[in-house]
Formats: sequence, C-alpha cells, structure tokens
Amino acid sequence: MDILDLFQKGGPAMWPLAVLSVLALSVILERLWFWLRILTQEKQIVNRVLDAAQDDWDIAADIAKQATDQPIGRFLYAPLRLLRVDLETFRLALEATAEDELAGMRRGEKLLEAVIALSPLLGLLGTVLGLIRSLRSIRIGDLGTESTAGVTTGIGESLISTATGLIVAIVSLAFYRLFQSFLVNQVKIFRSAGNELELLYRQSPPEFSKSTSTVQDSFTPRRKQAKSSFPQPPEPPNVADSLDPEQ
Repeated sequence: MDILDLFQKGGPAMWPLAVLSVLALSVILERLWFWLRILTQEKQIVNRVLDAAQDDWDIAADIAKQATDQPIGRFLYAPLRLLRVDLETFRLALEATAEDELAGMRRGEKLLEAVIALSPLLGLLGTVLGLIRSLRSIRIGDLGTESTAGVTTGIGESLISTATGLIVAIVSLAFYRLFQSFLVNQVKIFRSAGNELELLYRQSPPEFSKSTSTVQDSFTPRRKQAKSSFPQPPEPPNVADSLDPEQ
C-alpha cells in the first residue's frame, strides 16, 4: 500500500492535513537553518567583543558591527554605537535590542502551535466522516453475514486520517519544544553577555572627560579676548572743575 493509496482512503480530511504538514515542514526547515547558523557562531562573537572591550571600546564596536548579521552581534552593537552615553542609556539600549531580537527568534511558533492543535482534530473529523460513511450501508438484517465484512474494512480505512493527524502533530510538537529550548538558552546567553558588557562599562567607561575639558579650555581664551577687544569708554569730564571761577 503506497502513500497515494493511503491518501485516497483517508478521506477528505487528508487534504487539509497535507497543507498543514507542508506548512509545518517549511517552518521546521527554516528554523533549523536559522538556529544552526546562530549556535555555531554566537559564542565566538561574544568572546571577541568582550575581550576587545577590556582594552579598546572602539575595537569592540567594530567587531560587533561586523557581526550584525547575527542577533547577538546586533544586541552587543546597539549600546556600543552610541558615543559617550551614561550607564542608564547603555542599559536601555541593551534591553530594547534584546526584546526585539528574542521576538524575532519566536517567528513561526504560532504556525506550529496551530498545526499541533488542528492536526489531531482534523484527523478525528476524517475518522468520524469515514465511520458515518461505513455505517450508513449497514442494514439490520445483514448483521452477522458476509455483507458486513466491508464495513470493518471501511472503519479501518477511516482511522488513517486520525493516524496521519497524530503523526503531523507529534512531529511538529517535537520540533516546537526543541526550538523553545534554543530560545531559553538564548535568553541566558543574552543576559550573561549583557551583564558582562555592562560591568566592563562600569569599570572602564570610554574616556570623554579629557576631551570635554579640552573643548572648554579652547573656548576660554576666546571669551577673554572678546571681552578685551571692546574699547574702554572715555572718562566723563569733571563738571565741578569746569565751573570753577578761579579758572
């Protein structure tokens, strides 16, 4: 018995089950490629950025910028691309980017959840329709005779849709839980990398106090020079001396 024969004997419920299986398979393959690319590179990216941040923040920002094709690279580059920010802004950049990246990692979950919920129900519906079709041909006078042999065959064929729905749901559920475990692991990695980067920022923030004082000093002579450039007003004449009669 080949697959096409089973598909035809499964009844009308096999068509929506086939559509759900194709959708689930496409999501599973896309997510497998996505997670395979992430899990093989993210630890190396985190270590390179954190090691560079201990010596030079500009080099760390360049490394993170080169890894922006990865979620962890975009997460680390978000605060580093901001020049000379305070600690609160640094933390907000990390938190906002982490929420966006983790939300992107959940892509396809709703579709898998729908497949897991609908597949057994559609399979059960196909079985019920097959039983109705098989039992409709039974007559009371035919019970116990050879004419009822086809009924048992029809009942067995009607169970094909239930088995198909359960298979689709089980496979989708297995990969759904696998992707959920990857996501939980990513939350831990993001939190650990963010905490270490923030700790390094606390210990050795980028130097900008010297540049600020230099700018202030460069403007100080101009202000003094501007004040001295105005001519002094002439002294007013002594009115009492000009009215002296002795002169």
